[in-house]
Amino acid sequence: TQSTWEFLNRKSINMSWQGMVDQSLLGTGYVQKAAIHGHDGNPWATSAGFQISPAEGKNIVAGFSNPSGFQANGIFLNGEKYNYIRSDDKCIYGRKGGDSGCAIIKTKSAVVIGVYGAGVQAGNCNSVVEKLGDYLVSTGY
Repeated sequence: TQSTWEFLNRKSINMSWQGMVDQSLLGTGYVQKAAIHGHDGNPWATSAGFQISPAEGKNIVAGFSNPSGFQANGIFLNGEKYNYIRSDDKCIYGRKGGDSGCAIIKTKSAVVIGVYGAGVQAGNCNSVVEKLGDYLVSTGY
């Protein structure tokens, strides 16, 4: 079988931002909602029905350098609260209820957001989002 990295490497070349959301994230089956935002909080691409406001986007970017707001209040995506699990300077992870969560990856100029739901293992979603983030970093984004 084809690895996620091979899939991303083959599919992402010359792909639009929306194509990355639709094919490289949603197309894996491990991400159910996704978005790519700039560091200014504005959306570059998003999946249908998943609207992260610019304010939510700005809070996400700020949370990479100071996660205390997430620790106290949670992570808000599309108006829904995810409990903060952990983070570092590259990744933020959250959980909502017993069967859904989020993975957020920061690159040089973008933030890649993936949400998973029932039937998906957190690690599978995390891996897909992380690998797209790594790909973007490798291409200068």
